[in-house]
Amino acid sequence: MKDMGEMLLREEPFAEIVMGNTALVRAMVEAQTRVVTSYPGSPTPEIASAIRAIPADQRPFYFEFSTNEKVATEVAFGAALNGHLATVFFKSVGLNVTADTFVQLSLLNIPGGMVVVLGDDPGANSSQNEQDNRHYAYLSYTPIFEPAGPDEVYSYYLQAAALSQKLGKVVILRLTTHVCHAKETVAFRGYTPTEQDNTPRFSVKNGPYIPLTSAVYPMKERALRQLGEIEDWVDKRNLHTVVDNNSKLGIITSGLVYLSLLEVLGTVPPSKTKPDILKLAMVYPVPRHTIVGFLKKHEEVKVLEELDDELERSIKAIAYDLGLQTRIIGKNDMGDWIGEYTPEKVEHILHATWPDLLETPELPEPAGQTPARPPQMCPGCGHRSAFHAIGEALADEDITVADIGCHTLGFQEPYNLGELVLCMGASPGIGSGLSLFNTTRKVVAFLGDSTFFHAGLPGIINALFNNHNLTLVLMENGTTAMTGHQDHPASGRNFNEISEAIPIRQLLEGLGVPSIFETDTYKQEELRKIMRQAINEERFNVVIARHPCMLLFAKKQRKAKGTNPYQVHIDQKACEKITTCIAKFGCPSFVNNQTDGTITVNKDLCIGDGSCIPTCPSKAIKR
Repeated sequence: MKDMGEMLLREEPFAEIVMGNTALVRAMVEAQTRVVTSYPGSPTPEIASAIRAIPADQRPFYFEFSTNEKVATEVAFGAALNGHLATVFFKSVGLNVTADTFVQLSLLNIPGGMVVVLGDDPGANSSQNEQDNRHYAYLSYTPIFEPAGPDEVYSYYLQAAALSQKLGKVVILRLTTHVCHAKETVAFRGYTPTEQDNTPRFSVKNGPYIPLTSAVYPMKERALRQLGEIEDWVDKRNLHTVVDNNSKLGIITSGLVYLSLLEVLGTVPPSKTKPDILKLAMVYPVPRHTIVGFLKKHEEVKVLEELDDELERSIKAIAYDLGLQTRIIGKNDMGDWIGEYTPEKVEHILHATWPDLLETPELPEPAGQTPARPPQMCPGCGHRSAFHAIGEALADEDITVADIGCHTLGFQEPYNLGELVLCMGASPGIGSGLSLFNTTRKVVAFLGDSTFFHAGLPGIINALFNNHNLTLVLMENGTTAMTGHQDHPASGRNFNEISEAIPIRQLLEGLGVPSIFETDTYKQEELRKIMRQAINEERFNVVIARHPCMLLFAKKQRKAKGTNPYQVHIDQKACEKITTCIAKFGCPSFVNNQTDGTITVNKDLCIGDGSCIPTCPSKAIKR
């Protein structure tokens, strides 16, 4: 693909191999979406990357990274109230952040239409859990489409947008990690740019928009009534897929699981009849008429779904209410509730359900012991220098609280800093709780600069308000590094343009933080002294441990100069083989050669930042 931006705006019909996240952006363009908002989080950042490929002056919609998912949802909602089709996207746990706002949306009339794109994460590939966000759909009476691959990401977004605009109701498009990242040839329709009407259309006549007691019941009745309308709407468009093999056995499934199922059923011998399949396009509201028709034609039906038993319970309830005799088979054991439904897993599940259908799955021969490869902070990462210095300033019994970000990796050897983590912005609050009735163990919490703006401020304000004795280390690297170097309010620019940076120190001073220390993390001795001073203060204080993200810095250097001219090496005459560089500093650029015990530098990894130089007791690391 030569020019993604050109492709996304191409006016004539065409076909292209794209990933799911890219197909989504093309669908946004074709649907005449006007406002798109987000907070970055895997598996969705490539949606923004595709948006960035469209030149700003040609982009047919407004896009922003908001300070968190709740704000992003509210900005999109406000735009939709003004009559503009709006979309918000974020990762799975982002729905927890915006839940207070999100659960109200289906009660309200949204004239412009609004689509919520979720990047759910079965298998917890890049998340702290693998929560099943279909529960939120049930909780809030929100319809939810579930595509299986990029082609359906594209077509289902168009359907979701049309349905949302027709009913004035928020609609969820639930993607999962490998739907976002899978590639497939997608046949795109033509696109005709149109002149947009920017007249604000908000009116209280479209409401009510204040869900007080007297208004809530009519709002809820409307939301429930719409679920029936939605079920009929989807049925009439034949969005559900039925594979008819004229079998007495059937399988009901949805999303990416359907593709794993097709792969497994491809191994069924020709002498055996494959089960029929009902693949649902919309998993909530559960399409009763379609499911009942499928159940009546089969003696046994297996419900095949990742994570929780949402469909299983609904389908069994429908069958019970109607007195159907079909045997409905759901999850068999604990393993069925956990992890992604890869073809291998689906094969084992189907064999456990119908042993005669498939041969006993063969377990692959072990290929030998694979060395452990834990996630690493990048070479030159300022967080590594910070952890090395801070670890030497703390006592073994002191308590350290992590947060979400690259610095979460501090919990690993050799640093062992950040002994617990919960969610974004939780560390100041957790640290405050750990400080109560605690006069013998210092408490230190870590927080990234992006998370500071996302969800860290309330915990900081609370620590000040309630006089908690806590040291907060604010790891400032100038970007949202973990999800792809998106800007944040202190970066000096937003997605679209240069903006006024919000200085973190001045913000902390404005809140009234009594003690604020700051230094570059490469100045390790200075950071050690600061930490010892900070933890001995009997009050809340903040240490700003600052250094730019070196992955981003090195990328810019290579782009500007073509190469990285800086390296370090080990002076073998000076090296005493103490291995502090490996055992305590832990930079992956260092290699301990087992044959002769020498320490060398992997030049493919070393970026020559020199943060390792002061850590060597023998002074053997040289530029």
